[in-house]
Amino acid sequence: QVQLVESGGGLVQPGGSLRLSCAASGIIFSITTLRWYRQAPGKEREFVATISSGGNTNYADSVKGRFTISRDNAKNTVYLQMNSLKPEDTAVYYCNAPWVSTNYWGQGTQVTVSS
Repeated sequence: QVQLVESGGGLVQPGGSLRLSCAASGIIFSITTLRWYRQAPGKEREFVATISSGGNTNYADSVKGRFTISRDNAKNTVYLQMNSLKPEDTAVYYCNAPWVSTNYWGQGTQVTVSS
């Protein structure tokens, strides 16, 4: 019964900030790698950021320096802090966690960056 539930999406102006959250259940959160992906209309789903159980992070070049992934193991939640947002960041953002050989996905949360 693995569940990942994203929240925090919405409409934001260019240059603005937004923080996404993903609450997980059904996994041992503290030992899992966690990732964020996004998918814009008509485009393939792309990797955004990842954080290991030890807190090591990696980012797509397109978001490096603007986005920060973090985790709160006590809350079973992974976050994506998005700053200096651009219209090209508009997409549905998905939380992802590998667990027992399977990649699990949340339902996604819409982020729209527009004036």
